[in-house]
Amino acid sequence: MTDLTRVRIWDAPLRLVHWLIVVCVATSWWTAENDELDYHRYSGYILLGLLIFRLYWGFVGGDTARFANFIKGPKAILAYVRNLPQRAGTAHFSVQGHNPLGALSVVVLLLLLIAQVSLGLFAGDIDGIESGPLSSWVSFETTRTCAELHEKLFDVLMIFIALHVAAVFFYLIFKRDNLIATMIHGRRAFPKEQSPQLRFASWPRLVAGVVIAGIVVWLITRGE
Repeated sequence: MTDLTRVRIWDAPLRLVHWLIVVCVATSWWTAENDELDYHRYSGYILLGLLIFRLYWGFVGGDTARFANFIKGPKAILAYVRNLPQRAGTAHFSVQGHNPLGALSVVVLLLLLIAQVSLGLFAGDIDGIESGPLSSWVSFETTRTCAELHEKLFDVLMIFIALHVAAVFFYLIFKRDNLIATMIHGRRAFPKEQSPQLRFASWPRLVAGVVIAGIVVWLITRGE
């Protein structure tokens, strides 16, 4: 039997941002469905700040947070998919925190969220009362197009979120790999001989990221 040791692979900022994004997406959906547009706007602003921080953290954060360490090209993704049958039923150990397919899922979700929030910033309604903070920068026709795309893109986002959740439960049920718990406490079991030595970002970098995200959101929304 392989000797396992638990290693921290996800830092606290990354985990907190992940779960706050989940909360904000759910809140944005609920507020839109119930015409609570003031709260919908605030939820979007928080989501904007979280995405800005995640992009920043993807370049200066710890080893498992950095895009360069887990994003793979088409060749690596196809090779991973081809070898999936051989991996069935085996334990899933990844020093990078994501396999190539999982990394692709993260990138697609981030891009969809960025597009969704960006469209919301420029969106406008027919009477111009409930409009995004950047709607005055574009024509009325453009604000209406952004509003329509904002609504339609959310359906696409929901499909990819559903696929993401399905993948998480696939690992939980068939591979006995509890990714939900890992994203809560940040630790994962590794064979002792494969235990990774990971580096995590310093507190000054974390503070700088929060400040940068806050300033950008303030600059965008200060006219509200």
